[in-house]
Amino acid sequence: MKLHFDSNQSYQLDAIRSIVEIFEGQPLSAGDYEFALEQSNSSLQLSEYGVGNAIRLTQQEILRNVRRIQERNGIEPAIDFEGFNFSIEMETGTGKTYVYLRTIYELSKTYGFKKFIIVVPSIAIREGVLKNLQITHEHLQDLYSKAPLTYSVYDSRSVSLLRGFASSNAIQVLVLNIDSFAKDENVINKPNDKLTGKKPIEFIQHTNPIVIVDEPQNMETDIRRKAISNLNPACTLRYSATHKNVYSLLYRLTPVKAYDLGLVKQIEVDSVMSELSFNQPYVKVQSIKAQKT
Repeated sequence: MKLHFDSNQSYQLDAIRSIVEIFEGQPLSAGDYEFALEQSNSSLQLSEYGVGNAIRLTQQEILRNVRRIQERNGIEPAIDFEGFNFSIEMETGTGKTYVYLRTIYELSKTYGFKKFIIVVPSIAIREGVLKNLQITHEHLQDLYSKAPLTYSVYDSRSVSLLRGFASSNAIQVLVLNIDSFAKDENVINKPNDKLTGKKPIEFIQHTNPIVIVDEPQNMETDIRRKAISNLNPACTLRYSATHKNVYSLLYRLTPVKAYDLGLVKQIEVDSVMSELSFNQPYVKVQSIKAQKT
């Protein structure tokens, strides 16, 4: 059986557009064979660790973009900027994972960003993300002209894969479970002989990844927020139907709107009893007598 995806769902395209336009004014992608990494107008930068994302906009320029997006989407414009954290609220069952996977391709196509981290709160959600990466791969490859993309899951037994993540010039998507890097004693946070004494997390940090947080309401403790910040993200995109804390909300698909658009299942309850019949037997409490026992 082969799944077919509709690439023209307007509400999904609106959510993708809302993220892409955060960086309006950023140098546009010139193609893999046309840019020079040392140029200050490139969306990529080169370090001893490999290739990383580079946001060239100022905080004020991004704030202006954010306010314009919020006004268009009927969201109260932000008074102040809440760091490079952005929230997207989408009702469960409306294709949230598809939206952020396609957003990865769109950001790379438009601006040339290459490094992306997906942070998940549990093994179950990690497996769901991996399944979505697998089943949408051919569909998204067709939509984006076979853009070179590699996805993988971090495994503490194979830390050397992070070297490839950092050095590759293809689009790199790495799925990380929050518990694999939130504590100092995690393998990723300790010097490793396989990486010439460097900490594995350094290879992520030097890429300035765009971090996508799936179900961020499960990662709002101080330790987990600090761990996400320690990835040195170029920006953090938070996708959920039930945010605990909202950071610069850019797009909202509420349960009511999803219901009105026919995107979620509708439940109706039928009774076998007549609702307006007043001739049914009933029990009336006349009195209650309390006793010591």
